[in-house]
Amino acid sequence: MGAYILRRLIAMIPTIFLISLVAFLIIQLPPGDFLDTVIANMQKAGQTVQPEAVAALRERYALDQPLLGQYLHWFTSIITRGDFGSSMLYGRPVWDLIAERMPLTLLLGISTVLFGWIVSLPAGIYSAVKKYTVPDYVMTALAFLGIAIPGFLLALTVAFLQFKYGGKAVGGMFSPEYAEADWNLGKLLDFLDHLWLPVLVLSIGGIGGTIRILRANLLDELRKPYVVTARSRGLSERRLIANYPVRVALNPFIATIGWLIPALFDGEVLVATVLGLETTGPLLLRSLESQDMYLAGSIIFIACVLTVIGTLISDILLALIDPRVRAGVI
Repeated sequence: MGAYILRRLIAMIPTIFLISLVAFLIIQLPPGDFLDTVIANMQKAGQTVQPEAVAALRERYALDQPLLGQYLHWFTSIITRGDFGSSMLYGRPVWDLIAERMPLTLLLGISTVLFGWIVSLPAGIYSAVKKYTVPDYVMTALAFLGIAIPGFLLALTVAFLQFKYGGKAVGGMFSPEYAEADWNLGKLLDFLDHLWLPVLVLSIGGIGGTIRILRANLLDELRKPYVVTARSRGLSERRLIANYPVRVALNPFIATIGWLIPALFDGEVLVATVLGLETTGPLLLRSLESQDMYLAGSIIFIACVLTVIGTLISDILLALIDPRVRAGVI
């Protein structure tokens, strides 16, 4: 087990390096850069562009260097000093901007994951055990609807219904009277009153997918000989299902736990933008629109690194839980 973890850790080093390179190249694909956009907007507005000021800004953000030089400047600053650079759009350190939105991003992501699993796991198990019954058909239909409906469309619909029939404005995580207030019981209750909507919208698609996957995996396990043998030994149906096939059917979810980590970080960009949530998703979208390469590249890089780390955690958990993985059978 120790040798396996060591090999994975060593393999992460070149992987992270390649991720950083790809993340930087992605944000360089559009023509021009942030300063070109600023200059074009100033010229459209009839303002005079000082070449000296533009040259100074290019030197400050290393835009006067070739592409490889810009990448090395950015990546070495991250590795040696933990400095992700300064945002050209906001004029502030990139890490400060990300750190400001991190608490809400993590809270929203964790709440979404927990709510989705609390709803989908029992529903998927029940749907598999009661296959081809009316409840199974209802859950299957709802699961397909959850998968098919785009998150941003559901966000717009729920927000409209809440505004029209609930008489409450939707946007952000606080009502106007609590936005700048200190934390108290009223602000906490107002926050929880706003939290349920994005959690519901963000979790719908995941709930539908989890129900379908768990149902299919569990149905496959229930047909295997070891289940028939356990029944013949007089094991109760509830204990049989919980102790054996459900544990095996959960393997795909354990294997993908690592994917939840970056999902907690970057969230659903369009849903967060529609609902006016101050998470990292809209921040990434705004940085891509303005070609703020250090901010956009850092968010993409951090999300990808979290994916690598999360995948390692998933593999370790899977090896600990499933003896077949440790034995190299699967």
